[in-house]
Amino acid sequence: MNILVAGGTGFIGTNLVRELDDRGHDVTVLARDPAGADLPDGVEGARGDVTALDSIENAFEGQDAVVNLVALSPLFKPPAGTSHTEVHLGGTKNVVEAAEDHDVRKIVQMSALGADPDGTTEYIRAKGQAEEVVAESDLASTVVRPSVVFGEGGEFVSFTKKLTTPYVTALPGGGRTRFQPIWVGDLAPMLADCVESDHDGETYELGGPEVLTLADVTELVYRAEGRSVTVLPLPMALAKIGMTAIGPVPFAPFGPDQYRSLKFDNTVSHNDVDAFGVSDEDLTTLGSYLGVESGR
Repeated sequence: MNILVAGGTGFIGTNLVRELDDRGHDVTVLARDPAGADLPDGVEGARGDVTALDSIENAFEGQDAVVNLVALSPLFKPPAGTSHTEVHLGGTKNVVEAAEDHDVRKIVQMSALGADPDGTTEYIRAKGQAEEVVAESDLASTVVRPSVVFGEGGEFVSFTKKLTTPYVTALPGGGRTRFQPIWVGDLAPMLADCVESDHDGETYELGGPEVLTLADVTELVYRAEGRSVTVLPLPMALAKIGMTAIGPVPFAPFGPDQYRSLKFDNTVSHNDVDAFGVSDEDLTTLGSYLGVESGR
């Protein structure tokens, strides 16, 4: 197949591109700077920004499917001059329009757990609205909603370290927010299966083999460095004040949306990895990835 991966130079994208290339597909990576990426031999690069339709249209010519991975991190504030609405909603509108104009048959859309057009954060709202754009298009579509994804080059571990300190740290609500982290090496083959196989019309919630609180994650991250940590509860009201106050500060990593995201869990209602012939026992835990527990 001829497959276009929008956002193929990112953390998840580079893993998916290697997986698709290994499976023998003709892969093109669409990114703002594909020339600076370490792409496998034979993978082509196309320069474009999904927020500017004219810059991406040519990349869709002759493609059988597109995977839309372009995203801003929900863990940190968006970079100055951009927004979740512009990238996730506006970018998806442009990807869908370009795909329809060039007779691309299928789109695999990377969404997020809890995606909701009326959600409590801009990220969740934009992801939910983008799903609506995909559903209303003429394309065959598959939507994937992963929990937080970890692995080499990912942000989840660095996010935890930015939010905490070793030895003694305070976490909003005592770090009770729950996650179901999935390793990028487990996720990429499932995304590739979505492109290859008949998963049209499906929405999959994908998580790792275990549910961890933010406090659990913090302890694992520092244990991997040979350090201990004691988590103290920070009242959510104080966390709200603090993150709201630093929100307008340039280069501050967090803002009010990050506070709101810590008020709801990031876990699946049913782990749809079984749709890909995978069970929880097959998946990599965060602890085993960090080297602080035996692998599965």
